[in-house]
Amino acid sequence: MKMIIGLGNPGKKYEKTRHNIGFQVIDELAGQLDAPAMQSKFNGMYTVVHRPEGKVILVKPLTYMNLSGECVRPLMDYYNIDVEDIIVLYDDLDFAPGELKLRQKGSAGGHNGMKSIIQHLGTDQFKRIRLGIGRPTNGMKVVDYVLANFSKGETSVIYEMVDNSAAACREWLEEPFLEVMNKFN
Repeated sequence: MKMIIGLGNPGKKYEKTRHNIGFQVIDELAGQLDAPAMQSKFNGMYTVVHRPEGKVILVKPLTYMNLSGECVRPLMDYYNIDVEDIIVLYDDLDFAPGELKLRQKGSAGGHNGMKSIIQHLGTDQFKRIRLGIGRPTNGMKVVDYVLANFSKGETSVIYEMVDNSAAACREWLEEPFLEVMNKFN
């Protein structure tokens, strides 16, 4: 069994913000995999998809970004999922909008959602897809930037990144992550 976790904040007000790009990938992936409706449990929304290669759980923590680990750890424990069978999708200021980077492990890099997951799992040795949102310009505060919607000019590259991220996740269900990394990085 594998688990794919997209990070974001719950509620309509955050739906299309830069910080919720992980949720957007989960929604896209759920549509592509014809997933059953999401259910609410363990401070998150999730669905279990039955695939030829095994079950896959798609997760959107509803704890708000900074407490994401409070949803992820209990779900992993409940379904007896090993850390090597998860992948986390999250926004990253260090990459331009539309860029994505797959990694097998790493630090939180200042991302509070990742800090929470690392804290609750007791390791940073898990797969992740970093979704580029760029950095603020014109003196805009980071918090205001990540909670803002993408600009009209960014829309096409963001849709492409969401689609490519969903494709990478689908391929990970069938292929070793290193092969998927080599293809998408």
